[in-house]
Amino acid sequence: MNNNRARTLFVAMAALLVMSFVSGAAGKDEFPSKPIRIINYVAPGGVMDVTTRKFVDVAAKYTKAVFVVENRTGAGGLIGMKYVLGQPADGYTIFAPTTSVAIQVVATGSPVDEYIWGFEWVSMLMRDPECIISNKKLPINNWADIVKDAKAKGGKQIWVGPSTGGNDHLMAMKVWDKAGISAMWVPFESGPAAMVALMGGQGVAYVGNPVDTVGRPDLKVCAVSSDKRLKQYPDAPTFRELGISGLDDEVMWRGFAVKKGTPPEAVAWLQDLVEKVAKDPEWKSFFEEQAIEVVAYRTDEFTKFVRKDLEDSQKYFRMFGIIK
Repeated sequence: MNNNRARTLFVAMAALLVMSFVSGAAGKDEFPSKPIRIINYVAPGGVMDVTTRKFVDVAAKYTKAVFVVENRTGAGGLIGMKYVLGQPADGYTIFAPTTSVAIQVVATGSPVDEYIWGFEWVSMLMRDPECIISNKKLPINNWADIVKDAKAKGGKQIWVGPSTGGNDHLMAMKVWDKAGISAMWVPFESGPAAMVALMGGQGVAYVGNPVDTVGRPDLKVCAVSSDKRLKQYPDAPTFRELGISGLDDEVMWRGFAVKKGTPPEAVAWLQDLVEKVAKDPEWKSFFEEQAIEVVAYRTDEFTKFVRKDLEDSQKYFRMFGIIK
């Protein structure tokens, strides 16, 4: 009798343990179990804002996850970075960086270990080639004339673009160095504001991306960073064609990053989703029509780009006196 009661008690306890395990497994939330926020450092309508909202639209084909896009602007992106770093490392707050915001960390002397390596660089979404843009209506509107004018003016030629210390400013420094010319960088509040200035006759060159000329018929790409001419801009020569080496792969990248320490399953979920979106025809055509290369680089490859950008910005910002 005692043996039977003991056996019955053992079986009951075992069954209870199994039920508890199954219940716990079933009750455990799979990622994501609540809305995911994507934090833009640019204002609504900015290039990364457009990118993230397009991502959310296309991603809806592949997931039922809810995304909320927020804009936290200021300080060249540092406010947005600081905000994300202040949130839990749980995968529910994603930062949407570009090359420029990473470079701003160097330009402003902000701590790299905190602002750069406090993030895991999860997925690169795309690579947008850097280029030099001129005003067709100005007498100086091709690369040869820009170089000739720069040498004649001895450093007083004006180039326009967005903020000092961003990716476009860094690109200008690289071009000046490689081409053996000097010029003045005149920053504006935004890229569009700088292009308005160029169309109004202020300066001779704007540094940006080929898509910046869309809807602006007075502007043209007079030199582009690529190993071959872009099929969308067949009249735009590459730097290599113009006799300038070392500028074949200068890009503005865009991607997603999360706070370091985010659970691996959350990181993997986002990377898998990015890869699905990257293959989507709607996503690909939307960006490739603008000469933007769609990619889905994961952490290791993405981090290589970030590291190179840090090295380049430190080198050129010291060369041109932006930092000591």
